[in-house]
This record gives sequence, structure tokens and C-alpha cells, in this order.
Amino acid sequence: MPKKKKFNDLPFAYHEEIELEISTLTNLGLGLGRVSVENQKTKVENWVVMVPFALPGERVRARVFRNHKNFSEADFVAVLRASPPRVAPRCPLFGRCGGCQYQHLAYAEQLEWKRRQVAELLEHLAGVVFEVAPVVASPREFGYRSKITPHFAAPSAAKSSPLKDQPIVNLESETVKREPGTVNVPIGFLRQGSRFEIVDVPRCEIATEAINEKLGAVRAGVPARVAAGEFARGATLLLRDAGGVVATEYDTVVTEAVGELKLKFLARDFFQNNPFILPAFAGHVRAQAAASGARFLVDAYCGSGLFALSSASAFERVAGIEISETSVVFARENAAANGMANAVFQAGDAAAIFAGLDFPPGDTVVVIDPPRRGCDEGFLRQLFAFGPRAVVYVSCDPATQMRDLVHFFAANYELRAVQPFDLFPQTRHLECVITLQRSV
Repeated sequence: MPKKKKFNDLPFAYHEEIELEISTLTNLGLGLGRVSVENQKTKVENWVVMVPFALPGERVRARVFRNHKNFSEADFVAVLRASPPRVAPRCPLFGRCGGCQYQHLAYAEQLEWKRRQVAELLEHLAGVVFEVAPVVASPREFGYRSKITPHFAAPSAAKSSPLKDQPIVNLESETVKREPGTVNVPIGFLRQGSRFEIVDVPRCEIATEAINEKLGAVRAGVPARVAAGEFARGATLLLRDAGGVVATEYDTVVTEAVGELKLKFLARDFFQNNPFILPAFAGHVRAQAAASGARFLVDAYCGSGLFALSSASAFERVAGIEISETSVVFARENAAANGMANAVFQAGDAAAIFAGLDFPPGDTVVVIDPPRRGCDEGFLRQLFAFGPRAVVYVSCDPATQMRDLVHFFAANYELRAVQPFDLFPQTRHLECVITLQRSV
């Protein structure tokens, strides 16, 4: 068994409690403060300490659990002086469940901090100072999320009799009665700061009401199935709300309306999870693409066709490219169902995304919405070799988006607009749409 790594006690001892002033929020949703340390072992000035759930302008008490080379991480203990934007969180699990980071921060302040974080990432990672537009707010601050995936880890002794008939105990130490023959199975999301421990979540405040109504029934059936040995290593559940109808099976076909557009896809497939802001979000992508003056549009990560079909009427021809062949099938069906005769979709090989495309690059705008990790080098090489007139880059992780911008600048693309959208209120996450135009 590998030897446990010794705790680095510089500049703080393990679980040493400190007081500090919080000056800013990081893009990971952590409060950041600086302290000067002087003791028998070390003397440092302006040492950075990261504290979750602490807000700018506050003085807090925190408990250090890790010292890095140039900063420390600490658990939030108490507010000694509160910041005016601090509000009471709606969810009783806030601070323990790792799903939300900002329920204690007034929504207008959430939006402003997210805008500032995008601007800071743009400057620090892409080397550009550029005006970031105010974040477009979600029409719903709570009850907006149309898909959740709670999970559980089945007890290793689920089949053994000593665990059977035991009640589940939630985080408030109140007994939750279960039927005989069931076992203790917390069903929910990872605890804040943990990679393994699951917080039992009977209700999610950012999920739609339809999902919460269905969640109780889905949860109720799990313990008996675990006790029966159906799950060897736990599982992830799925609840997808499409217009008030909640699907719980991964292969169920659901329909999502975005304005007048209706899109079908599998419940398990990727699709934006805040339907209430989607018309404005997709509308902005369309407007930015059309403003480039291009006659043709390529949606390079098209999925089931959201951006391609939302924008189709503004272009002579539209092509959607997607590695997933099943998504391409749905995109074609969605184009036909919505009467988009000028949109075609093809399954693109990862090594030759633009192969066979007959659009003239100088008259084409490309929309990209890559995974959280951003664009890989192979895709960027192909994109720049194609050389479209403009690119509208949609990202759910501004940090990887700003990292990729450096490559766009090197390929002679200029930044024209930066517009964040808050698809994920109460959390540190957001979507950012960046418009780039190729220099002549």
C-alpha cells in the first residue's frame, strides 16, 4: 500500500484556523483573500488563501486543509463580517452539496462577477483587454434546469443481511423510513470538496418542478433494487424534462421547443439544460453569424441541430457536421420536420471535419460549440486550413475558450464581441459567445 503523503505545514498547520478579508471571487466560485504569515517556521507577505462560500468584502474564519507552493485551500467556518450582497440560500443542502456555489449571493451580483471573471480570463489567458458585455440573465433564477443526473454508490455489502432493513439517515440526522428489505443509499450529488462522497438530495432547487415531482418516485425505487443486488457499483440516474414531460430512460426520444423550432433527440444526448434562456441564446448566435455578411454557415459541433436550424433562414445554405452518427440522424429529421430545406447534416470524421464541404471559405461563417475541454489541436488545424470568414465560438468553459483564442489570434482572427449568457444561475458556470472575424 502506498505511503500517505505527509502534510505540508508551511505556511499553516493542518486544520489551523485563520481570519482573513476576501477581496475577489475566482472563476471557480471561490473567495480569494490574502494574509501575511509570520511564525517560527516561515514568514510570507500577501499569501493567497482560497475559501469556498466566502464573498468579496467579507471577513471570515477559515480552516486550512492544504498548502500549495503559492497558495492555501481552506474550508469556510464562519462569517465575521458579512458582505451586503449575501442572501439566505434557498436550498438547505447549500454548502454541502457541490452542485451550487452562489446561492448565498444576490443574483445581480452573480451576473456582475461572472462578467468580471470572463474579462479577467480574457486578459490573463488570451492577453487581450476587451469590453465584455453584461451577462444576459436567465429568466428563471431557480427551477430552470431541465436535466439532472443524480447518482449513488451501492454499498459493497448490499446483498448481506446486516444492512437490510436499516433506515436511511439524511444530513440532518433525521430518520427517513424505507420499506423492509432496503438499504442505506444516499442518492444525489458529490459533496462539496469531495470526489467520492455523495450527498443525499431529495429535491434540487435549480431543477424544474416537473423533475422534482418525478425525483421522489425515482429515488424511492432505488434502495430495494440495490438490496436485490441489481447494482454492483452504483449507477447514475437520468431525469430529462421536455415541456413538462420527464423522461427517465436514456434512450427515450424527447422534444424540446426553442421558440418556434422543435427539436427531437435522445434523453441521454447533450442539449442545453436551460430551455428558458435558449431562444435568446440561440438568437444571439444567429445574429452574430449573420452580421459577418457570410452567405453560408457551418455548425461544426451541430448535435441535433440547435444552432444550425435556428440560423438557417438567415443563410443561403447551412451544413451541420457532427461526429455522432445518431445525432446526425436526429438533425436531419429535425430539419425536415421544421421545413428547413436549405440545411444538410453529415457525420464528420474527426480527422477530416471539413472534407467534401463545397462552401467558399471567404463567404462562410462557422459556429463551434465544443465540449468543456475546448477545441483540440487537430480540429483547430482543420478550421484554420479551411479559413472561414468568421467564427462564432460558443463555450461552457470560458477558461478553455480563452486558451483557444491565442490560436485564433495567431491565425489572423480578430475579436469582435464577447457576450456571456447565464444558463446556470446559482452556480459558477456560464456560457460565453465570442465572435471572431478573419483579417483581410
